[in-house]
Amino acid sequence: MIFAAVLGVTVLVATACSSSEAAQPQDDRGKQDDRTSTKSAPPPEPVKLMITPKNKAANVAPGAPITVAALDGKLTKVVLTNDNGEPVKGRLSPDASTWQVAEPLGYGRTYSAVATGVNKDGKPATLRSSFTTVEPRLKADLSMNPLDGQTVGVGQPLAFYFDVDITNKAAAEKAIQISSTPHVDGAFYWFSDSEVHWRPQKYWPAGTKVSVKASIYGKDFGNGVFGNDDRTANVNIGRAVVAVADGGTHQMIVNVNGKVARKIPISMGKPGHETPFGTYVVMSEHTNYTMDSSTYGVPADAPGGYRTLIAVATRISNSGVFYHSAPWSVGDQGYRNVSHGCINMSTENAAWLQSISNKGDLVVVKHSGGPRLESWDGLGDWQIPWKEWLKGGAK
Repeated sequence: MIFAAVLGVTVLVATACSSSEAAQPQDDRGKQDDRTSTKSAPPPEPVKLMITPKNKAANVAPGAPITVAALDGKLTKVVLTNDNGEPVKGRLSPDASTWQVAEPLGYGRTYSAVATGVNKDGKPATLRSSFTTVEPRLKADLSMNPLDGQTVGVGQPLAFYFDVDITNKAAAEKAIQISSTPHVDGAFYWFSDSEVHWRPQKYWPAGTKVSVKASIYGKDFGNGVFGNDDRTANVNIGRAVVAVADGGTHQMIVNVNGKVARKIPISMGKPGHETPFGTYVVMSEHTNYTMDSSTYGVPADAPGGYRTLIAVATRISNSGVFYHSAPWSVGDQGYRNVSHGCINMSTENAAWLQSISNKGDLVVVKHSGGPRLESWDGLGDWQIPWKEWLKGGAK
């Protein structure tokens, strides 16, 4: 709501010069004297000053627009101070018609504004206003994946994790600005009330530059929750590395930028431990990594249990699916599936694949005999058809 003050409104009524004399005698040609009449131009309108938010407004979101505008004139001075008398930085438009806050406001503070402007004749007007910002019930912090400066694969979704549930999801989406070179269209999808991902319809083009600006501070996310610190990230999309693991042929074909780079013998999940099929996204890479069956409920000393140090391991799901070095199953790799659900390969092949890979690269599993990979398991975003993705998820 905009608060407008119109000061010094002066209405001048212009008078016209005209003749009230009686008709003059005509000359012998039958003509009267010509008479002229003139009107003076009206004075310029007084300048109208407006401050947003309105005077004495309460519970103002610090991230809401804080602006001063001048109509029928221009601003000459705007001073906004907090309750300690400290000035707030602002920015005046080139034509001096608007002024806006140029630094974050605080929560639970009172601010006072004094705006001065002039009309086209230079006549001044002044407007004073004050408002109080909201004291949040909760402040929402945000973490992101990937992080600033990282290079990721063409399958990497942009994942955002709030530390509290978000009611006004549209406000959260509006606060997270995503741009890229070249331009790539995409959409948000909520996996829960606190987790939202953004991805393109198809895989990122290799070499894309992505910019994320999560300007959440001061934004009202509903139910007394307001954004805390802003987050930014500049991310590079690397080469297109897509590995296709076939449980029928027991081979993995690794493609780099559309060309076959290597064919790797593999062994996937044995009967009762079949590897879920679908499109996985590389999540993290490890060396000298301990795998422990107790993490999914089977004690290491129980039948079928294990606790093993793995030289090279790359996680592709939260449920425990990795591709990793498995020197103990080299004799089975390329012939049969004997693992507990991971993708086994030789140490040399696992090290090579990890050396050319980034998180965000893709591993497509097919013909495994297992269940379908769930979209919520790791970064299973590509398991969701685009038409379903556009519905926005858990809104």
